[in-house]
This record gives sequence, C-alpha cells and structure tokens, in this order.
Amino acid sequence: MRIQSLCNISRQALYRPNINLVSRHAKHTKAFVTTPIYYVNAVPHIGHLYSTVLADTIRRNYILHGKDVLMSTGTDEHGLKIQQAAEKNNMKPIEFCNQVSESFKRLCQAANIEYSSFERTTNPHHKKAVNELWNQLLKNGYLYKGKHEGWYAVSDEAFYANNQVQESVDEKTGEKIMVAIESGQRVEWTSEENYKFKLSAFGDRLLQWIDENPNAIVPNNRKNEVISWVNQGLSDLSVSRLRSRLDWGIQVPNDPEHTIYVWLDALTNYLTATGYPWSKDAALQDYFPPDVQVVGKDIVRFHAIYWPAFLMAAGLPLPKQILAHAHWTMGKQKMSKSRGNVADPFQVMKDYGVDPVRYYLVRDGGLADDGDYSEEMIHTRYKKDLAGQLGNLLNRATATSLLPSGNVPGKNQTIDPRDEMLHHQISETADNYNRAFEERDFSKAYTYIFDMANKHFAENEPWKMAKQSQEKERLDTVLYYSLEACRVAGILLQPVMPTKMDLLLTRLGVAPQDRYFKDAAQLELKQRPLGQIEGVLFPRL
Repeated sequence: MRIQSLCNISRQALYRPNINLVSRHAKHTKAFVTTPIYYVNAVPHIGHLYSTVLADTIRRNYILHGKDVLMSTGTDEHGLKIQQAAEKNNMKPIEFCNQVSESFKRLCQAANIEYSSFERTTNPHHKKAVNELWNQLLKNGYLYKGKHEGWYAVSDEAFYANNQVQESVDEKTGEKIMVAIESGQRVEWTSEENYKFKLSAFGDRLLQWIDENPNAIVPNNRKNEVISWVNQGLSDLSVSRLRSRLDWGIQVPNDPEHTIYVWLDALTNYLTATGYPWSKDAALQDYFPPDVQVVGKDIVRFHAIYWPAFLMAAGLPLPKQILAHAHWTMGKQKMSKSRGNVADPFQVMKDYGVDPVRYYLVRDGGLADDGDYSEEMIHTRYKKDLAGQLGNLLNRATATSLLPSGNVPGKNQTIDPRDEMLHHQISETADNYNRAFEERDFSKAYTYIFDMANKHFAENEPWKMAKQSQEKERLDTVLYYSLEACRVAGILLQPVMPTKMDLLLTRLGVAPQDRYFKDAAQLELKQRPLGQIEGVLFPRL
C-alpha cells in the first residue's frame, strides 16, 4: 500500500475505531446482489466467471459489514436461439437447457460462489412471477396490442430501429447484409402483430431517476451511454412474439397466440428470486430492490432502461445500482472459438487455484474499459502480491525463531516514532479500502491492502533482534505491526479470497466472530496465541 502522509492527530486517536464508518453500514441490515441470468446457448466462459465472482465478492463484502445478503444467479432458457440450438443438437429444448444450466451450477461450485437462489426461466415459480408482472403492466395501462415492424436480430433477441442498423458484408459469403451497430449481429426485417410496452412514456422519469441517483448506473461512461440513448427518444417496446414463430417461452396470460418476449421474461428473474408475487408474510420481499446488479456492458440497455421502466410501470421500487462491467479480451482481441483465444474458466482455476483466479479477475477486470486476459498476469499477481508480499510476510513473521512463545505480541498505547507512519497506515487501511470498494475501484481498494508492512519488517531486521535479549521489546513491536498488517489484510480480503483468508486468519489465531469490517477498522492490542495451518499459504506454482 502507498504510504499516506501523517495527519495531525493524537496518538490516542489512532487507536479508536472509525465509528461513523462502522455505523454507516449497520443501519441497513439486508442486501440483495444479482448476476445476470446466463443464456444457455453455450457453455460458460471466462466472462461468465468474472460476472459471477464480482457479484459474489460484493455479496461477501456486505457480509463483512454484518449484513444479511441474498444473491441470485441463474440461466435464461427461453427464446428463438435456444429453440434453434436444441434443434441443432437433436434435443428437446428443456433437455438442452437442463444440460447447459448444470454447467453454470458447476462453475459456481468450482469458483466457491455461494448464491441464495439459482433462477431458471423454465421453473414454474418463475412463470408465476412473469404472469403477475405482465398482469400488473396490463392493469396499469402500459401494454397494448399492435403491429410491429423493424429490424430483428435473433442472436440478440432484440428489435432495432433504423438508426441502430447499418449495411455490412458477411465475411463467409460476401453477401451484403444488415447488422445491428451495437452488437454487430445480423438483423432481418420483421413485421408481425404483438404486444407492446409503452416505453416511450418513461424517458423523463428515467432521466430523473439517474439524475437523483448518481450511482444508479456505474461506471460513468455506461451511465452517459444510457442518458444518450434516452435523450434520442424511446420507442415502444415489443414484449411478445407470435407463438407460431416462437413457442419456446411463457404464453401471454389469456392469449394463446402470443409468447412473452424474452427480455420481459428474463428480467423478471430478479423478482422471482425474492418470492414475487409477494404474500403478506413474504420472507424475502424486504430484500427487494437489488442493491447491486452486476451485468456486462452488452446488456446495459436492457437493465438500465427496460428493467427500471417495467418496475416503474408496475409500481415497484428501482434497483439501487447497476454495475455494468466491460469485457475480457485476449491479445487485445475479442475472445472467440474461431480465433482460438478462449480461456476455459474451469481449467484456469485448476491451474492457479480458485482464490488467486478470483483475486486476479476482480483486481484486473475492466469496468470502464475492456480488460486483457493474460495467464502471465495471473502468474505475476500470484507471485508478487499473494506469495511475495502477503504470504511471505505471514511466513516470516510467524516463524518459530522469532515467536518462540507461539503468541502474537500485544501492544501498549505508546507509539514509537519509528512506527508512527506504519501505525497510521494500518489504522486507515480499512477506511481507504472501503471507500475505493464502494466507488467500485477494486484495483485501488486492493492496492491499499498489499505491501503494508513488508518494507518495515525488512528495514527493522527482526531476525537480528531475535539473537539479542536486550532487543526483545523492540522485536515484539516490529512483529506486532507485521502481524496486525496481516490480520487487517486477511479480514478485508475475505470477500475475494475466502478460503485462503480463512487459513491466514486461523494461523493468526483470529476467532471467527472477530473477522468483520469493524475488527479491521481498529487495531487489536491484546496478545493472542497463534493457530495452526498445514503448509505454506501460497506455495510456489
């Protein structure tokens, strides 16, 4: 961590926990975090892993603040693409969905993702929620039947206006085609009768919501995109397809000729996860609306325009934050099987370990701009940050030659001038980390944690002090700060590396009930016995 300049405060004040910071997160006891529900037309890739790990890290960070957290993930299983993919594999749609949906569950299990609910749009209780939302929109006058003409992209499951498409050339056939500017996917002119949602009625209300809630859409470049789209004018949205063209989906209530269009169906999953439609004693209703919804930048339009408009129309509260991250590239190029530059998430976790991969993805993943995936960088993070700094400091500071008593030294109120800068740094790490994390600047948050005490440890040469009895008090002080740095780091890194940090905190003798943010926000002065773990925390790759 970068060394901070000393504030002009008393030494006694350095020991006080930041009460405002602790209490700020104690006011609201529940939180709800969501991932997108993943489309089952293909197996999981590194982007799916990133979205899910990011959401799980945010979930665990809420727990760090003592909150009760609901997290939902799942699979989006309806639509023309699924229907076509199942036919291509000579399978029934539900059989195809069962197979691919299981691969996403396996990904969560492999990556230590602890979701509360795994929503599948083929589940009966989801159909019930979609029907309820549809009926509310109809009852409130926001649905009508009309004729829809426009450019439709099967790959995107989306209609596009004339100003959202352009002419292109098919690389394989040389044929002139029309494509969506936003996604590059082929579009075809389509004309059919369907139900439409009065999206055009919500432009001003959406802009007001964004203006009154500056962190509703992050990062800023994504928010600006959404504002630009709304300012261009919103057209009413097709929310059904003729069942003769698409029968793999939920039927429109009381109209057997129409299938509910996938985005209205899919977005409802966030309500489904809380038991919607809610009864009077609904246990999960209090979790809604979501605190953070993690999505990829390619679906920000649906989550930051359609979704809040549906909620407004139904009289439901709006999400507190939509976190729309960028994509992973490889060699600065979009990952694709044809290029051979696709990373297998299962294999990379097998090669480097689950926690190191989680740490790399959250620290180096792109939010505003695409992140370039590199196994060389995973190796560097592992060797430099994890093994070289945190693991190395833990191993050296807990060595029997330095701590023959097997106890973490305690500390009195006096601060030696030689330690004052480090003391201040450790005291402020939790606050600095939390501020950066809440601003979704994850790289900065982790920068505050690492390298807190390695320099101090090396400069004081405790291995020399251990040989001189008159240096016992100074040795204890140096080890105290080294192990405090490890303790604070271990607590704050739990959300992103839960398994490894459990081992670290166990080694330091930190009890489970003392592993919360409030514990990292103040220095621990009491002596305590070290615990035992097998092997090195971060062994050589």
